[in-house]
Amino acid sequence: MTKIFPYFGLLILFFSNICLASQAAIPLQNIEMSQDPASLKRGALVYYNSCRSCHSLKYIKFQNLQEIGFTDSEINDLRADELKNSPILTSMSPKASHTLFGMLPPDLSIMAKARKHGPQYIYTLMNSFKEKDGIYNNDLFPGIKMPDIFDVSTTRDDASKQIIQNNIKDVTEFLNWSADPRASERKSLGKYVIAYLIVLSFMFYLVMKRVWSRLDN
Repeated sequence: MTKIFPYFGLLILFFSNICLASQAAIPLQNIEMSQDPASLKRGALVYYNSCRSCHSLKYIKFQNLQEIGFTDSEINDLRADELKNSPILTSMSPKASHTLFGMLPPDLSIMAKARKHGPQYIYTLMNSFKEKDGIYNNDLFPGIKMPDIFDVSTTRDDASKQIIQNNIKDVTEFLNWSADPRASERKSLGKYVIAYLIVLSFMFYLVMKRVWSRLDN
């Protein structure tokens, strides 16, 4: 019987953590994804300057950035000595990641699809950093290892806050695009496919009418 108690204690601890996590959850902030090319391009630069030091985009290649308005020259400036068809990987080594965070920061390529309401989750997460008595935390993800890279918790003046909000929205737009770069192309193609199926169905209907009219005779 005594052997059961340690496992029983672990079980209680496990469910306690779940309860605490659920209590810490906050409503996701609503944000509409416009997929505006200018916003996507700005978001890519925000990611490159603020996020890439820790997070990779292993399913996005430098050459894919042409699809959101980057020129060859701009891509060359970003990739430096990396190949144009190579994935956009973090500059931080795995050893350094484990030393700083105790784990590898997640790849952001499909984060907007991996999470339920992904864009809203990303946007809310980056806006949920708070500072109290010199201690920093995140209301949406308590105990997160990620630092407050946009200084949401310490910025006070309205002009700076607006710049921060614009940067967060742009990078959220970009990460939403990176999770499904062919989304707009697929939706556009879908309209033609539906139109084709409608025409084809009408033609089959006419053929059926003709065949059945012969059988009736």
